[in-house]
Amino acid sequence: MPPPTPAEESLDFWSFVEVAVERTHRILPDVDTRAMRLVLSLYRASNALVYDLESTVHRPRGWSWAGFRVLFVLWVAGPLEPMRVAQLSGMSRAAVSALVKTLERDGMLERRKAGHDRRSVELTLSSAGTDAITSAFAAHNVRERTWAGALSADEVDQLTALLEKLMASPVAAAANRRR
Repeated sequence: MPPPTPAEESLDFWSFVEVAVERTHRILPDVDTRAMRLVLSLYRASNALVYDLESTVHRPRGWSWAGFRVLFVLWVAGPLEPMRVAQLSGMSRAAVSALVKTLERDGMLERRKAGHDRRSVELTLSSAGTDAITSAFAAHNVRERTWAGALSADEVDQLTALLEKLMASPVAAAANRRR
């Protein structure tokens, strides 16, 4: 393999998309480069955004991104059974189960018998968990506003509408059912 060119050495997380699309197209000329660029861009943009939120807002509070998602779902929609938390957070039931143990140990949530079925449990935020997620979300939203500030209000609305359209597609519905 030849040594990297100066352009290859200057690649970063975002500029890699262009190089990946171009080189893949050279190797596989029939590849759909528009779809490839869309998916790579969505993936990389969402990873960058999540990394920023996790490192600036959630990790300083002792939470992972996944822990925040569980607490946020319970804050918005709880109390809920663990299976429902998994569905609404986009996580596996096993991941939620592991997180619940940590969040319960840390005093953020509580388990209680479900009213409709004594064999089931419901998860609910503790008062400390409610205070913590309320404070965390205020800081989280400041970062959201900073990210959204790169776009005009119309562009934010347009991008949101396009993402909602993408997620309303049959392929997205099928992917969500596999969780």
